[in-house]
Amino acid sequence: MTSTLGPALMGPMGGGKGISDGQFSDKGKPTEVRLSNMNAAKAVSDAVRTSLGPKGMDKMIQTSTGEVVITNDGATILKHMAVLHPAARMLVELSQAQDIEAGDGTTSVVVLAGSLLGAAEKLLSQGIHPTTIAHSFQKAATKAVELLNDISIPVDMNDRESLMRAAATSLNSKIVSQYSSILAPIAVTAVTRLLSPVSSNVDLRDIRIVKKVGGTIEDTELVEGVALNQVVISSAGGPTRIDKARIGLIQFQLSSPKPDMDNQIVVNDYRQMDRILKEERQYLLNLCKRIKKTGCNVLLIQKSILRDAVTDLSLHFLAKLKIMVIKDVERDEIDFIAKSTGCKPVADIEAFTEDKLGSAELVEEFSQNGMKVVKVTGVKNPGKTVSIVCTGANQLVLEESERSLHDALCVVRCIVKKRALIAGGGAPEIHLSRLLTQHAQTLKGKESYCFQAFAEALEIIPTTLAENAGLNPIQIVTELRNRHSLGERTAGINVKKGIISNILEENVVQPLLVSTSALELATETVALILRIDDIQFTR
Repeated sequence: MTSTLGPALMGPMGGGKGISDGQFSDKGKPTEVRLSNMNAAKAVSDAVRTSLGPKGMDKMIQTSTGEVVITNDGATILKHMAVLHPAARMLVELSQAQDIEAGDGTTSVVVLAGSLLGAAEKLLSQGIHPTTIAHSFQKAATKAVELLNDISIPVDMNDRESLMRAAATSLNSKIVSQYSSILAPIAVTAVTRLLSPVSSNVDLRDIRIVKKVGGTIEDTELVEGVALNQVVISSAGGPTRIDKARIGLIQFQLSSPKPDMDNQIVVNDYRQMDRILKEERQYLLNLCKRIKKTGCNVLLIQKSILRDAVTDLSLHFLAKLKIMVIKDVERDEIDFIAKSTGCKPVADIEAFTEDKLGSAELVEEFSQNGMKVVKVTGVKNPGKTVSIVCTGANQLVLEESERSLHDALCVVRCIVKKRALIAGGGAPEIHLSRLLTQHAQTLKGKESYCFQAFAEALEIIPTTLAENAGLNPIQIVTELRNRHSLGERTAGINVKKGIISNILEENVVQPLLVSTSALELATETVALILRIDDIQFTR
């Protein structure tokens, strides 16, 4: 009896030489499901892998509407990819989670998850149970985060130099890298302006990026005050510059009232016709006079769907009263404008009083390089908000410039959340890999194997950085390990020169939060994928 059971129990390793005696070998469907999930997820990871690092390639994406996007931002690439496999979609969500948590490192997190899945696949084929692998990986990730905290460099929020280095490192891997000397200071100034002495986070919704096609990326600037997307309506001859501005923000319409239902009025006498027109003129004139009476000389009007926000007649009256008009203010901009200028939105003419107005030294429409921007400067009691005018020669460059600026803002925000920096250029990954390998030798049994595999998987980041820069990955990573074992903790890949050097001297730094959240999120996702042993489709 035993002779027939023997070979069956010995499992795939043959001769029972597996890692453990009670060797796990699952059969049939669960294995297939696991492998299918892993392959799908690894395919997604390989798709973005080439765009990692300063020498990474860019992807050109054509959306369903025919619009073209050129980017190398991991989260953007994955968001546009038509991913159908449920396990692969988990990696798309992973990069979005990293985007929300840290804002940068969206490519690294997916590449790391793909590498960990590859390591898990090898362990599975050696007969280790998926739950054991998942559990050990999570332990290893926790250990790795501790080790990262040990090598991090604390940073003070008043140290502009360190913040600029981190923002510039983030921008260096983007298409707009040659403009990092312009965009990095803008990102740092914008975030530090929102800081209060006790704040541990910054709401990036208080930083408004106004995109304008025209000029080059070099013309991007931070506005002291508020920049508006809309242009001044000067068709009726109204002013385009107002000193000592009193700003009103209205949510009602300056046009003749309309009933809710469709209706028709038949007028068969021209005197009645005249009367109707006269009434309309009188109604609009009264509205405009009441607005002027409060001392308001800059009027922002919310976009209206049901009827025109302003008519030619009311524009004519407002121009005569020397009131500057800006219409089509979007609903989601109302809060920002109210917070920035100190004016309160008014929904009815009866409530339009002087105390609802905001004050500013100057409201002016600037036009440069074929684009027009309205700037409100010298606001009396400004809220904690910042406006950035982002410019670019065409829509493609502009979109990518805005994404890069957003990433740089997120990097500075990460430092606000966790005030520490670590080296970049693959240095922390090699450091972790070395220490985790040493730690694995102190463990027993299967856990030791899993820690070892986790440590090796971390080397994907320096390997990919070297590959994308056209260097020899094996030679570079071996050299890196060697330098680290000699005690050079901050030795990393200097991609620009193609050598290993002290990466801190090259000013390549990244926030601690980016790396720790990437490690934690990637490990969680891999553990989740490992634990799935069946897929059911519902009708």
